[in-house]
Amino acid sequence: MIQLDVIDKKLLHFLQLDSKQTNKELSGKLNLSVTAVYERIKKLEREGIISKYVTLIDKKSVDRSFVTFCSIKLLQHTKDYVVQFEKEVKQLDEVLECYHISGDYDYLLKVIVADMDEFREFMVKKLTSISHIGSTHSAFMISEVKHTTAISV
Repeated sequence: MIQLDVIDKKLLHFLQLDSKQTNKELSGKLNLSVTAVYERIKKLEREGIISKYVTLIDKKSVDRSFVTFCSIKLLQHTKDYVVQFEKEVKQLDEVLECYHISGDYDYLLKVIVADMDEFREFMVKKLTSISHIGSTHSAFMISEVKHTTAISV
């Protein structure tokens, strides 16, 4: 892992705020040449610190503002069950995030759909059809207090 200097950290901060900024804009903010900014970005990409660039979409504007957190417990914790569950859950478009966790449940999923009817359809026809699920527990978002994709470095 490479050591990030102060300029790298500032650069990452600016890119996380708006990755469409030009190298010229960034050079002005960082007091570097355009070439130096370009080289630093390429280095961060090569090292895997910058893994990709994405577009964040407003959930409401695409009718996907019903957010649910589903806790999943597998029937058993065998390698086959874990591998199969993870393979199948990755195929579900409604699942934005899936974490293998410790505690009472094995997995935590962040599911995003239009409304309760669509969530029920997702549960009945998709999620519960995955092999080896022993039980599920769902919690529905009331309001979004904080949502960020930026990592403080």
